[in-house]
Amino acid sequence: MPETIQAHVAQYKKDLVSNLISLINKYPIIGVVNMENLPAPQLQIMRAQLRGSFFITMTKRRLMKLAIEQTKQKKKGIEKLEAHLGGMPALIFTKENPFKLSKTLQKSKSPAPAKAGQTAPRDIMVNKGATSFAPGPIIGELAMAGIKSGVEGSKVAIKEDVVVVKAGEKIKPKVAEILTRLGIQPMEVGLDLVAVYENGLIYGRDILSVNENEYKNRLVNASRWAFNLAVYAAYPTKATISTLLGKAHNDAKSIGISQRIFDKGIIDILLGKAEQQMLSLAGTANIDIVEAKHEKREEKIEQKQKEEMHAEPKVENQKIEPAEIKVPTREELEANIKMREKQKEVKEVEKIYHEIHKKAIEEHEKKEHQH
Repeated sequence: MPETIQAHVAQYKKDLVSNLISLINKYPIIGVVNMENLPAPQLQIMRAQLRGSFFITMTKRRLMKLAIEQTKQKKKGIEKLEAHLGGMPALIFTKENPFKLSKTLQKSKSPAPAKAGQTAPRDIMVNKGATSFAPGPIIGELAMAGIKSGVEGSKVAIKEDVVVVKAGEKIKPKVAEILTRLGIQPMEVGLDLVAVYENGLIYGRDILSVNENEYKNRLVNASRWAFNLAVYAAYPTKATISTLLGKAHNDAKSIGISQRIFDKGIIDILLGKAEQQMLSLAGTANIDIVEAKHEKREEKIEQKQKEEMHAEPKVENQKIEPAEIKVPTREELEANIKMREKQKEVKEVEKIYHEIHKKAIEEHEKKEHQH
């Protein structure tokens, strides 16, 4: 600053700028708050609540800009805060996270009635329903504010929901009066955080106002999508390795079953599948199959054959007459042939089953011997 100009600057202003420069250089987080329409008593209460973690200072906008200009060499990007010095600006300094600062200031706000000329922070709605007003001039006053009403019983009732002031619009005197009489407090009294500076970045109000539930849901969805993608791409990580190993095991098992590969892990399934096929074929051919172990089944068949070979027909008490001998028809002969063919198929399935069982036992004994 030229010396001729500095000579006309009051010392207290120089001290204010010097103090602001010191605070800007000291604190990593610098926020801009709008203190417009904030009553002095409410400000004092907030200062007491925030004391210790946050430091608030308010001065003329021009002095704030001077301090910011003189620190931009050390604080890269700090000059971008100048665009957010609107309304009645104040600077807030802290070492806390910007989002924690925003959350703390939001919690410290309290509802307040609307005043004429104020800007609506959001759409101000009046809901339908009964009021405490008795019928009279109030109906016309509600109509002037754009609110439809009527008499229900002995009270005035609002007929439908209506937005009386849209976000960003100025609140008219009559609307402010009606809202106060209805007990609606659409305004918030507190420090309005406009922007925050951190490490060369400026966080605006829309970024700082984070919905925690929505943020958590997005993190959960992102985690789930990343997990599914990693499993689909077979990308091994600490979180996916168990799932990938299980998937690989199931895939290998399916291939082994489809290709009939004899392995300790699937031999029981292959044997069960072969037995089911055998029983299904036997059921189609109406052949009784006694389920038993392979060795016992062969012994029973051999024993039965020996008994049939040495058995003598018991015909001493029977009288056979030639007229009783029935000659099979052609259809019966064909049915007999088909039956024999099915019996042959059953024997083939039994043979396959026995081979699988035998190989399985050999593989098992081989592995046991190796161990």
